[in-house]
Amino acid sequence: MFIGHYCAAFVAATHPKAPKLGTLFIAAQLVDFAFFLFVLAGIEQMRITIGITASNSLDLFHMPYTHSLIGTLIWAALFALPLHRIFKNWTAAVIGGSVVISHWVLDVLVHTADMSLTGGPPKFGLALWNYPAIEMPLEIALVLGTAWLYARATVPVIGRYRHSLIILVGALLAVQTWNWFGPQPTILTPELPISALFAFFLFAALATWVSRSRAYRG
Repeated sequence: MFIGHYCAAFVAATHPKAPKLGTLFIAAQLVDFAFFLFVLAGIEQMRITIGITASNSLDLFHMPYTHSLIGTLIWAALFALPLHRIFKNWTAAVIGGSVVISHWVLDVLVHTADMSLTGGPPKFGLALWNYPAIEMPLEIALVLGTAWLYARATVPVIGRYRHSLIILVGALLAVQTWNWFGPQPTILTPELPISALFAFFLFAALATWVSRSRAYRG
């Protein structure tokens, strides 16, 4: 799951007391932000194993601090507590933390047996990456459906760029298409985690732009 993680951000952003869409985009990928930084630092590990799934060659064999359920809950708490201090209410904090937790739930759907509860065995995953005819339409449907919900809950601000949401969704679909059908890495280099981090920052920046150009209905 890549852009599919942002479906939780779009849904959460329909709530008037939720953090802005850009903040929720960070929440949706906070676990992977940490994971790729940890990979660069040597704290967590991955490798390229050709054919490990039908969709990609990512062998995510050691990620106890980010992709265990307990680890995700800790990241969610670390994200929610500052939101409570900023917004002075628990609604925004709970919404933001829930979006962080959604990452683990969605990853269980697509990952092979590399997801865990506490960082060790047992490990599990429904492995939809092995069924691209199911996973690919599902991921696109999640993004388009929830972006539509966000569009229904908001309206363009007069004088602001009216097509910002379309540009954001287009960028998501373009990068996901390249991720699926572009050249696949054969060896792990720093370029892979760095490019992933760049994409996360780009999407968060675009989502921030969208939230500044739209307002809640009513």
